[in-house]
Amino acid sequence: MRRRTWTRSLTVLVTAVAATAPTLVATATAQQSTRQTTPADPGAERPLPLERLYDNRAVSDDTAPDAADFDSAGRSLSAQDLRAAGWGPGARLNLDAAGLRWPDRAPGRPDNVRADGQRVRVGGRGEALTFLVAATSPHGPADAAGGQGTVRYRDGSRSSYTLTAGDWRGGTLATKAVALPHLNTRQGGQLAEKARLYAVTVPLERGRTVGSVTLPRDPGADADLHVFDLAVRPEATGWTGSWSAGTGGYTGTGEWRDRTLRLVVHTSAGGPRARIRLENTFAAQPVRIGHASIAVQKNGAAAHRRPTPLTFDGGRPGTRIPAGTRAVSDPVGFDVPSDTNLLVSIHLPGPVSAAPVHSEAQQRSYLSEDGSGDRTGETGGSAFTGSLSMWPFLTGVDVRGGPGSVVTLGDSITDGVRSTEGANRRWPDVLAGRLLAQSRVPRLGVLNEGISANRIVTDRYPGDGVSSDTAGVSAQHRLERDVLAQTNVRTVVLFEGINDVRWGASAEQVIAGMRAIAARAAERGKRVVVATITPCEGYHDCTAEVEAKRAKVNAFIRDNGGRFDAVLDFDKVVRDPSHPERMAPKYDSGDHLHPGDAGLRALGESVDLRLLAG
Repeated sequence: MRRRTWTRSLTVLVTAVAATAPTLVATATAQQSTRQTTPADPGAERPLPLERLYDNRAVSDDTAPDAADFDSAGRSLSAQDLRAAGWGPGARLNLDAAGLRWPDRAPGRPDNVRADGQRVRVGGRGEALTFLVAATSPHGPADAAGGQGTVRYRDGSRSSYTLTAGDWRGGTLATKAVALPHLNTRQGGQLAEKARLYAVTVPLERGRTVGSVTLPRDPGADADLHVFDLAVRPEATGWTGSWSAGTGGYTGTGEWRDRTLRLVVHTSAGGPRARIRLENTFAAQPVRIGHASIAVQKNGAAAHRRPTPLTFDGGRPGTRIPAGTRAVSDPVGFDVPSDTNLLVSIHLPGPVSAAPVHSEAQQRSYLSEDGSGDRTGETGGSAFTGSLSMWPFLTGVDVRGGPGSVVTLGDSITDGVRSTEGANRRWPDVLAGRLLAQSRVPRLGVLNEGISANRIVTDRYPGDGVSSDTAGVSAQHRLERDVLAQTNVRTVVLFEGINDVRWGASAEQVIAGMRAIAARAAERGKRVVVATITPCEGYHDCTAEVEAKRAKVNAFIRDNGGRFDAVLDFDKVVRDPSHPERMAPKYDSGDHLHPGDAGLRALGESVDLRLLAG
């Protein structure tokens, strides 16, 4: 939104006219997959580190709100709010597997770049590029803003990308990296209004080393696109995801103080070294991890042998996870058996009044009493007098080596709702066992990202605030975190949509959402397998209208015109042949919506394993 001379305006006009040429339209459509092999122009602007290009002040101290003007209307972010969220100057922020950093600048100093074609020095090789960004408008809450930029690689090739960021006042909370409770104003005082910041990831050409990134041009007089940091997200080669769980909400805990969680999880792939992932998703404040450990479960909360301590950040016994970010433990020499229950213990010095959770664990976990201290190193289970039916904070276990992972993205059927608790009879568990028992295709790890009551089209949980709703943001909104940022993902299996057609979405909206998920995953080099929606006649809200929408979505899936790499006909597997709108009685858990153990086994056994590896 800077004032421009007539020369700059003429340049913009020429650029806009040139963009209508057929060859450039094709380039914009292809975006990341298009590559130029000609070297960069010798006279092109020399790339500079991002901090050398800072031209805007986004952050002010609450006592000096006139020291910053983020949106060209006198409004800014509160330094106190940022610190309260763990986002103080120089804070390291692991967002969707990218190592970002909040600008190490005092309030009132330049701390971000208004994108307008600047060339930024960026190095590294990886599968994606992540920007810490937000859009602003002087007119108040607005739509997202963005544009197209260019990545230059060290070998002289280039690729284009499209960067779109939510508005800091009007953007969705479902995809925000962090939300702050106030806006500072130059007129004095604060507005009690959410300020959002976003982490947005775009693909890179695999196997090529990045040399620089050209930011998009200024989006126009009514908006700015602000970049606080950007980083290449490295590929997780050499690791395989063995277990995962998606975060569906942020719930009250009754204020845990100085307690230890002992969480029971079931592995798919095994390996000689391990690491865990903890996420502070949806949170408004940081959480401190005192200690953590990993062990093989003996029974209940007891371990087979003394748990192996885990460290963070290069050897520290604990860590602090800022709001909205994640922490990955240092690799540890711990032999993870395949198809086995582990105990992951986490000491929370506290107080912890709310936690991000996966609510439908179908597994009993344990916790010690308030004030009982660090129990992560104990072999026995006597200290763990409480129990949990959810997984707080813990979202992943990785093992060293292996061929990579397949992610199952779904709702309660994938989550295993109404399966036998503690028996690991979810259909992804069945799939994992079959992969382990054969040698025809790679023995991929299986990561279960099913969330009960989740939808493709709309958010159940809005993405911010303490809530008892743990159905998560939509599959489209959680795709980056729960699929694309998972460890060494090769394939995603999409099995979702029944909640959408039951709760008001049209068949066309569900189909559009499936197409969007498939396109984004394919753009990132992932194989996309989709499953038909299973029948539910007899469930209280599965009406004739719902059945008509389900049939329409399934017809699209079966004849999708090549939009997916493969199709799994889960509908055909479990339906009653004599009454196809209903589930076969032998597979029904009894509620006519969720398969029981036998139905989940039938789903897992029906998958042609060759479809997962291509």
